[in-house]
Amino acid sequence: MIQISERAQAHFRKLIEREALPGLGVRLSAVHPGTTRADVRLEFAEPGDLRGDEWAVDCEGFTLWLEADSVRWLDGAEIDYATQATGGQLQIRAPRIKGEAPAESASLVERVRWLVEHEINPQLARHGGHVSVVEVSGEGVVVLRFGGGCHGCGMADVTLKQGIEKTLLEKVPGVTAVRDATDHDTGAAPYVPRDVA
Repeated sequence: MIQISERAQAHFRKLIEREALPGLGVRLSAVHPGTTRADVRLEFAEPGDLRGDEWAVDCEGFTLWLEADSVRWLDGAEIDYATQATGGQLQIRAPRIKGEAPAESASLVERVRWLVEHEINPQLARHGGHVSVVEVSGEGVVVLRFGGGCHGCGMADVTLKQGIEKTLLEKVPGVTAVRDATDHDTGAAPYVPRDVA
């Protein structure tokens, strides 16, 4: 399930020995799993800190506790410790933590939401913006609402037609068009003001 290299185990043992607390182990959990913000939290855990539903991974000299809610997201994770000239660094690879793209048999709404969350919004975030899915009609028309730096941006129409719509039409079979439901006149902090664009 989770692979912990000998180097990583030695690193954890060294840290735990330094703390000198009986029964101290390490707890691993997924934070914001299934999203683009997904990350891994690794922390010391005393027996009293545990909820009781954690999975135990017995290592030499300590136990790694895996939070039950995180099991499906961290299955197949690898933990290693790499020594470099400037010191060492713990490396955690969790290939399933951001989730998996829905199958082609999934609903059109699921496939659209996945692409918006995992591909389109990370690109828009570079300009402080994002979009949310308002509706996906039975005819395949996707209605979006711009937010953040995209709300009121003078380039929103270009972003919609040349970026978002093009991407959704290419990558999500069943999408026929993309529409904007945003009242751009109310945008408070646009990336490019409408009167400049």
